[in-house]
This record gives sequence, C-alpha cells and structure tokens, in this order.
Amino acid sequence: MNTGFFRRILPVLSCLAAATAVRAAETVDVSINPRLRHQTVEGWGASLCWWAHMVGRWDDEKKIDEIIDLIVSPDKLNMNIFRYNIGGGDDPSHYSRPGAPGHMAAGKGVRAEMEGFKDSPGGAYDWTRDRGQIRIMLKIKEKRPDAIFEAFSNSPPWWMTVSGCASGNDPGTADNLAPRYYDAFCDYLVTVCKHFKETHGIEFRTLEPFNESLTGYWRYRGGQEGCHFEPSTQIAIIKKLYPKLQASGLKTVISASDETSLTHFIRILNAYLDDGKVLEMIGQLNTHTYSATDSQRLTVDDLVRLTGKPFWQSETGTFEKKGFTSNLGLGQKCFDDMRFMKPRAWLDWQIVSPGDTWGTIRSNLVDEHYEPNRYFYVRMHVTRFIRQGYTIVDADQGNTLAAISPSGDRLVVCFINLTGKEKRLRCDLNSFRPTGPAGLYTTSATQSCEKAAPVRAGKDGHMEFDAADHTITTLIVPGKVKL
Repeated sequence: MNTGFFRRILPVLSCLAAATAVRAAETVDVSINPRLRHQTVEGWGASLCWWAHMVGRWDDEKKIDEIIDLIVSPDKLNMNIFRYNIGGGDDPSHYSRPGAPGHMAAGKGVRAEMEGFKDSPGGAYDWTRDRGQIRIMLKIKEKRPDAIFEAFSNSPPWWMTVSGCASGNDPGTADNLAPRYYDAFCDYLVTVCKHFKETHGIEFRTLEPFNESLTGYWRYRGGQEGCHFEPSTQIAIIKKLYPKLQASGLKTVISASDETSLTHFIRILNAYLDDGKVLEMIGQLNTHTYSATDSQRLTVDDLVRLTGKPFWQSETGTFEKKGFTSNLGLGQKCFDDMRFMKPRAWLDWQIVSPGDTWGTIRSNLVDEHYEPNRYFYVRMHVTRFIRQGYTIVDADQGNTLAAISPSGDRLVVCFINLTGKEKRLRCDLNSFRPTGPAGLYTTSATQSCEKAAPVRAGKDGHMEFDAADHTITTLIVPGKVKL
C-alpha cells in the first residue's frame, strides 16, 4: 500500500468534504406552485415628472429616442404604464426674475419646477407649457401603442392655494386648496384631460387629484410641488370631480389616493369605506410604498379585496445611498409588494435621474449624456421577463418572485441574494413539467442581466443553480403546469 500517497491526498479529500458540507448548508429550497395563482400583472412603469420635463427639452433627438427605447422595448425595461403630472405652477413673484430658479430649484433642482397651464382665475389656458413632458409622452405613445397613461396632480395652481404657494401650506399639515376653489380645481384637471384627448389623442385611463396628501412634508416655499388634503377634504373633492368627469365625455376614471406610506393609505382607505358612497366614484386605488411593512401589506390586500377595485403601487423608491445594495433592496421591495400586497402594477418614481439610486438611467439631465445604471438591470430582471398578462404564483421564500405566462407554458422565477453568502437555489418544480432546459440570467455589480449556461431539471423534479452574494437571478422555464 502506498501510504505516502494517502497522506498527501487526505488533506485534499478533507477540504473537498468540508466544501461540500458548506455548500449543502447554504442550499435554499424554494417550492413554486403555479397552480396557486394571485394577481395578473397589468404592467410596469414610472412617473414622467420630473425627468421627462428635462429630457424632453434636449436638442439631440437621437438620444431621446434611445432613452425611450431603453424604457419601453420588450427586451429592455418593457415598461407600459406612465403617469403624467398636471403641473400647478408657482407664484411668479417667487422667482427673482422670469426664467430664474425659484425655491423648488433650491430643493430638488430645476427639474422640480413644473409648469401650470393657467395663471389666474380669469386667465386663458396656455397649451404651449410643459413641452418637455408632453414630448416624451407622445414619443412613448408612438413607440408603445399599448401604453397606459395616468394623469396626476401634485398641487393645484398656486392661485388656488391658501398659502399662495404650490409647494404647500404653513404648517405643512394644513390643507392648502382654498375651499372656494374646489370646483375650479376639478374643472382644471378635467379641462387638461380633455385637451390631451382632443389635441394629442391621449385619453388618460385614470385621473389622480392627490399626491401623498396626508403627509406634512408639503411646506410653504418648499422643494417641490405638493398639497395636503385631509380625508374629509379628499372625499369632498372626489364627490365634486366625479360628476364633472362623467359629463366630460371621457372614459377616464378617478384613482386615489397615492399616499406616501401604507400607514396613511390604510387610514384614507378606511375613511373611504366609512363614508359609504365615495368608493362608488373611484375607479382605481393607488398607493406608494416609501414606508411599508409586510404586516401593513397584508392589511392593504385585505382592504383592497373588500372594495373590489383595481389596485396599483403607483410610486416608490429608496432613501438609502448604498450603491448596488440599495438597488437590490429596491428590487426586494418590489418582491414584497407583489407577494403580500398584490398590486396589478408596480411603478418607480424616476427613470432618468442624477446618481444611481432614484432612477434606472443616470444623467445630470442637462448635458444630454446618459447611461443605464445598475438598477436598470435589476429592474429588467422583473419587467423584461414577467411580462404584461403574466400571473404571480406562489413561492414560499420571501426573496423569490415567481410568475406564469398567460398560456401556462413559461414559468419565471426571480431570486435576490443579499445574505452575504453564496447560495445554492433548489427549485421544487413538481407542479410544473419542464419541456426543455431553462434560461438563466444574472445581474451583479459587474454583470448586466447576463445569460448563463442553461439549467436542466433533475429526475426529482428540481432545478438547481448557484446565486452569488449581491445578485439577482432569473430562471425562465419552458413547460406546462401539471394537473
């Protein structure tokens, strides 16, 4: 016997055994049940303000078209829902001179200074305003004919407000729409919607008269347009807006109420339910999830089911500044919202933005340079592969989002690893019969939704693949659901 050989090989065998043990310890078992189905996805998207207000003014048409392609192309972000901001416009006296930056520019930059269409109670509408945002919206309509548009208001025109300022009241917790202008505000919103239908051929699916209404953030001479509305005020305005929309000839319905947090959304939705009548006038429920817990998400799901209304997560983002970790964290927020709260659509706040946190495309918005950032590829793992019409299905792990195609012949599984360790994902597909190898795509700090070697199912009906730390991975399995 060659004892020397065994002495030399024994440490190697020990290391291999230890590595195998570590790998086994890091395996994550995920059970996917495509027979247990939840909401069908209506789409993905974002607001148009503030970025479109800026990018739409660029001189380089080619660059604008390139950005639109990145946003709407099915093999890129595949977005189809866009929210147009009906600006209020601020008091001209808040600017030192025409064209000079005002107090909103000092807060969020000139991008936040949105233009209104009407400067005074008796003034005419100026439809030459807001050309940047309108230009982008028309290009999206041309390149994505199935696009869904929502109109929303951050603030009434400054002259309708109590404070005389479109960024809020003093204090910010006080209503800022003067009661004598309730009807005029509703007329303003409906007139803008009618103009877009008649002039541009765009009929907004929904009209949202409020934005984060219960927060106290909207302050006099603040950094962006905003307006506080108490629940009773919201209800009063909806009851005035509804008949005006009905009489307009538009098919547009009211959506509400875009609260900044689920705490506020739960409060306002309970107020709507208690009123007993206002929900009949609302066609869709919207919320933001800047602040949300899974417990609140479950409560929202229960309340929305009670109403029977369509439901969107219409805006969110992250306040963290941790680079790619923040990007993946926002991806996890999408998973949590879709799994627990079950909206039909999930929208970002910004698309083009300075830095890498608030948008999917990085640009200073002025010099006409741009590039997709890391969040672009994180977002694409969901929006490109879980397409419009797909249905979210049950997955028993919180860092996993799964969906099935309308015909049931394609299963998509997205997995985020933020654990600090490499994981071996073991997907139980015993309820789904693969008909071929699965496609596998990964984004990391250095990979951009890159395709890896195909994955095949084992005899036990499982598919396995490795997910490095700080990655998002998407598995696309062809096949059919077992009956």
